[in-house]
Amino acid sequence: MRNPQAMARLQEELETVIGLTRMVEESDLPKLNYLDMVVKESMRLHPVVPLLVPRASMEDAVINKWSIPKKSRIIVNVWAIGRDPSVWSENAEEFIPERFADNGIDVKGHHFELLPFGSGRRGCPGVQLGLIQVKLVLAQLAHCFKWELPEGMAPSNIDMSERFGLSVPRANHLLSVPTYRLLV
Repeated sequence: MRNPQAMARLQEELETVIGLTRMVEESDLPKLNYLDMVVKESMRLHPVVPLLVPRASMEDAVINKWSIPKKSRIIVNVWAIGRDPSVWSENAEEFIPERFADNGIDVKGHHFELLPFGSGRRGCPGVQLGLIQVKLVLAQLAHCFKWELPEGMAPSNIDMSERFGLSVPRANHLLSVPTYRLLV
């Protein structure tokens, strides 16, 4: 809702791949490249869990001139990594799904710039199910409805502030008006 250009491009992809005469199905998801980019960008800026499960170092290590003694408690801040300009460029705070075009970064823990499900053997066991659900629900909502903000509200006025805790929910609800757009 805050990025009408991205919404329009996503809906255009859905119309091209799916058409307006049927609903999106799970078998359609691999064909929806822009949807994949939108989900990655959403998870980069708004991870469900801001901090990964704490870990302990198994041996002494030095990383970027930082000494990490054996048995140190290590907590990975996924929220901060997703907004780090040294990782994502100066526009790290902006929602730009195209940053994932042709770069091969995935959300399954193989690339440490994007870790919404953790990494390694302690990564989320439900990553595949979670991705399918998020993509399918987002695709259905974008495909079936035209979304508008309440009268007089501009996209730049949407409050994206968050409440930190075990998860990172929005501080305030989003109000939007759906209009059915499919031909069935």
